[in-house]
Amino acid sequence: MSHPLQSALLVLAGLVAGLVGSAGGITSLVSYPALLALGLPALDATVANNVALVACWPGSALASRPELEGRAGWVARWCAVAAVAGGAGAVLLLVTPSDAFDRIVPWLVLAGALALLLEPRMTAWRERRDRRATAAALVLPVLAVSLYNGYFGAGAGVMTLTLMLVLVDRRLATANALKNMLIGASSVASATVLVLSTAVAWSSVAALAVGMAAGANLGPRIARRMPTRVLRLLIVALGVALAVRLWLS
Repeated sequence: MSHPLQSALLVLAGLVAGLVGSAGGITSLVSYPALLALGLPALDATVANNVALVACWPGSALASRPELEGRAGWVARWCAVAAVAGGAGAVLLLVTPSDAFDRIVPWLVLAGALALLLEPRMTAWRERRDRRATAAALVLPVLAVSLYNGYFGAGAGVMTLTLMLVLVDRRLATANALKNMLIGASSVASATVLVLSTAVAWSSVAALAVGMAAGANLGPRIARRMPTRVLRLLIVALGVALAVRLWLS
C-alpha cells in the first residue's frame, strides 16, 4: 500500500474517530485498529493514537461552547486533575509491561458501556437518596479514568461520560461536553510525556490528527441534536463493539 493511500486512510479513520469520540466517547474504536491495520506495532500504535487524540480537543471545545457556558471554573479545576492523572498514565505506559493490563482492557470497556446503559437507573437511585456529588466523591473516579486514558485510552471516553452523567449533569449533551474537556486535558498531558520520552510515528499521527480535528468539531453538534435515547444506545453499541475488537486482538 502506497504512503499517500495510507495517509488518506488515516485521515478518513481520524475523521470518523473524532466524530464518534466527541459525540460519545469511542474514538479508539476506529483510530487504534486503523493504526494496527497499517502495520504499526501495538505499543507504537498506542503512542501514536494517544498523541493524535490531542487534535480532538480544540474542535470539540469550540463546538461545545453552548453546553460549557458558565462552567469555566469547573472545567479549569477538573481539567487540572485530569491532566495530572493523564501524564501519570503515560509514564506507566512507558515503564510497565502491558500484557497483564491488556487482558482486562476489553472488560473495562464493556463495563463502561453497560454502565452507560444503566446510567438512568444509577442516577435515579442516587437522587432518591439525595446523594449529591461532592468534589471528594468525584476526585478519585476522575483520577482513575484519566490515568487509564493516559495509559491506553480505549473506552475512557464512555467511562468518563457515564461518570459525568451520574455525578455531574444528567443532560447527555452537557455531560458529553464536560467529558470532552477532561479527556482532552488528560490526552494533552499524556501526549506531552510520550513526545518527550519515546519515538513517535509522526507521519501517522499527522494524518490521523487532521481527520480527528475535523471530526471532533462535528461530534458535539450531532450529540446536541440527536435524541438522547438514540445517542445512548449508539454509544453503548459502539462500546460493546470496541470491547469485542480488543478481546479478539
